[in-house]
Amino acid sequence: MKYIKRFLMLLLVVVLIIGGYYVYLGYQMYDKAKNEKPFDEMAETIQGNQNYTTLDQLPSIYLDAVIAVEDHRFYEHGGIDVLAIGRAIGNDIVSLSFKEGGSTITQQLAKNLYFTQEKKIERKIAEVFMAFDIERTCSKDEILELYLNTIYFGDGYYCVKNASLGYFDKLPKEMNDYEATLLAGIPNAPSAYSPTNSTVLASQRQRQVLERMVKCHYLDQEEADRIAALGSVEQIDRID
Repeated sequence: MKYIKRFLMLLLVVVLIIGGYYVYLGYQMYDKAKNEKPFDEMAETIQGNQNYTTLDQLPSIYLDAVIAVEDHRFYEHGGIDVLAIGRAIGNDIVSLSFKEGGSTITQQLAKNLYFTQEKKIERKIAEVFMAFDIERTCSKDEILELYLNTIYFGDGYYCVKNASLGYFDKLPKEMNDYEATLLAGIPNAPSAYSPTNSTVLASQRQRQVLERMVKCHYLDQEEADRIAALGSVEQIDRID
C-alpha cells in the first residue's frame, strides 16, 4: 500500500510538471498572437467587411440552431464550458484519440482568428487564454456575430452571408426554416456537410441540428418534424 501511494504521488508530480510545461507553451503562443494584433483591431477589420452580417439580419431560428448545436451554454459560461471539456476529455480517453475538444463558440472564434486548426495541446491552451480576453472585451452578442462572420461553410464561403447567397441564392434573412437549420450544421465538417458535396449528408446533419434544438427546448418535436419535411418539398420543387 505504501508503494502504491508513492507511485501515485510520483505520477501526480509528473502530470503537474507536464501540465505546467504545456500551460507555459500555450501562454507563450497566446501572448505572441495578441501582441501581433490585439483583438479589438482584429474585430474592427472583420466588421469592416462589406458582407458583414449583424444578428438582427439573421433569422432567429438560425441563431437558435447555431447555439443549440455548437455551444448550448454560450450565454452562461465565461469563455470555456468546463462540463463540455470534461465530457470531451472522457471521450478522448475512451477512444484513445484527440477527436473532441469541447470548444465553445468563443474558443472557436479565438482559433479562427489567431491559431491554426492543428490539434495540439498548447494550441488549445492558447485558445483558452484568448477566449478569456475576448469575453472581457466583447458582449456575448458581439462574440456570436463575429463568429458567424468568420466561420467556414465550405465551398470557399467564410461568412454566413456568403454561404447563404452561395447555397440558396438568398440573403440570410430570407432563408426559410429548413435552409437556416441546414446552414447551421455545415461548419462542424464543411467538406462533408456542404449541400453541393452531398445532399444526403447535409440533410442528415440538418436532422441532428433539429434534434439538438428539441433537446435544448428551442423547438418541440412537431415543429422539428415540420421543418424536416420542408426538405422533401424542396427536393420535389428542384426536380420540377
